[in-house]
Amino acid sequence: MSTPTSPPISPLLFSAQLYPGRALGWLVLGASLHDILTRLKTEPQRFTNLDVKYSPTEPTKSIVVIDLPANGIRLQFDAPEQRLRLIEVVDFTKNHIFIKAADNKERDLVRPSAASTPSTDNPAGPTFRHIYQRFLGPTYDGEFIDGPKTPDNAVDQYGLYVLSWPGVAFSFLMKKASYSAKKNVVDLLPSTQVPETMGIFSGDSWTQARQTLWTDVLPSLKTFTPLTKGKEVFPDEVSLIKIYGAGKLQVFRKWTDQHFWIRLGQTTPQDLVSHLGPPDAIYRKNDHKMFAHKVRTGSDALKRPDSADLKHQDDLTDTDQSSANAGSDGYHSSDDETSDDSVEGHVSGECFYNYFYHGFDVLVSKPTAPSPVPPSQEQGKNVPNIPRDWLLTANADSLVATKIVLHGNVPGSYPFNRHRRCRWEIPYLSSASDVVINSESDFPQIEESLRKEWQSIYPSEDEARKAQRGMVLNRGWGDSPGSSIEFLGGWEGDGAAAAPDAGGTAKKFDGPADSTTTLYGFPGLVFEVLKNGAVTAVTVF
Repeated sequence: MSTPTSPPISPLLFSAQLYPGRALGWLVLGASLHDILTRLKTEPQRFTNLDVKYSPTEPTKSIVVIDLPANGIRLQFDAPEQRLRLIEVVDFTKNHIFIKAADNKERDLVRPSAASTPSTDNPAGPTFRHIYQRFLGPTYDGEFIDGPKTPDNAVDQYGLYVLSWPGVAFSFLMKKASYSAKKNVVDLLPSTQVPETMGIFSGDSWTQARQTLWTDVLPSLKTFTPLTKGKEVFPDEVSLIKIYGAGKLQVFRKWTDQHFWIRLGQTTPQDLVSHLGPPDAIYRKNDHKMFAHKVRTGSDALKRPDSADLKHQDDLTDTDQSSANAGSDGYHSSDDETSDDSVEGHVSGECFYNYFYHGFDVLVSKPTAPSPVPPSQEQGKNVPNIPRDWLLTANADSLVATKIVLHGNVPGSYPFNRHRRCRWEIPYLSSASDVVINSESDFPQIEESLRKEWQSIYPSEDEARKAQRGMVLNRGWGDSPGSSIEFLGGWEGDGAAAAPDAGGTAKKFDGPADSTTTLYGFPGLVFEVLKNGAVTAVTVF
């Protein structure tokens, strides 16, 4: 007599091993929003419906959620770093989850047959008895969380009874009147009750973890062996860039206390590769469509540039020269050129090093003088501009980093998910007040601080406001010089690209959610700002 076997699991069913406190399959706590979204979009047949939900008014301060209704999974990310903080299973019938026991045998959370065809005999999820006795084992009594959750047409008030193991928790619907702190978990929960959700988090229990869920420093992904085993180990991510003015940027590593400096006009391509690894792609600038609006300082601040000056000015819309032809997930360099090509062999040598994984792009070109030292950093000395003979310290024909574009990866913005979010801070503005000016600050606050910092270089407040007024940029238009469309091509017909709409859910790309932005220039800085005041990119030069 043959032993009955379970039907084969559909290859399109999301099947994943549970790692309590760390991961569900390749969904690892601490992974970036950019990495997770990029991976999800490579499997459209498995992840058929992908909704990105966020706050349209505070996209860099409120949590970001990826909802996968076809797979019964919900992922929650903090807003400042955009790191995965909570993995939830909200429908146990749409996935196959298992755990490996000490004997290395797999234990299913729900039998594969039940995961695909729930019935009376096979409930739509694991029972309390199965979880407690076979899947995870005994644990301490749970916590009752009172709330408004009530079944349809129910008269009794309900809450959630949360049962925790280290790194995993299950929530069960329970009548408020049925709960008693004097009863143990076995007496409170019927053996056949199915949980509402399962959560995977970092911490010993849900009670302890939710206090610091969005702020704790999660362990490096490199320490999660199943993810890195047999794979190339990438450099630690850049966690923060401090902008000091005069072309100096201090770059900090994630999960370490290490940092290095990028000095615009001095740092070479070899330095960049040494610290950051080879770029993910290289974009070669072939022509300039805009030369006006370069920010000027000191005696030149109010002068109209002549035609000779225009020939050497970079266009202001370089806030986006990063990734346009690289596609929505940003892993192909434009014109089929790769990072192995010789930069020096190019006619002009000018190109962008695209670091999608780190969240920024670096313009490599012939040396130019850096931006002026911020007035508050001059220690009382009247230093107008960097001397013109500064270029004598570098070979005029050499290639160096002259500009860096830091990307905010703001949900709802036109270039959403081309880069991982790059966080930044301007210490010389923060030191002047108790408020830290950084990538999460609203632009009106940034603008006010910058105007105070640079007001001494303008003859009047009125002239300062004229010089610093915004310039509207529409990234959804065609071959308009102001749209930088040559760097944004390929999106209009790319059905795989998706961007959240103003209502908070993703849709297939048939037009950007917010294609109109405004550019604001200050000495050494250009900010690209959304209508809600969030900074989607800052260019440092």
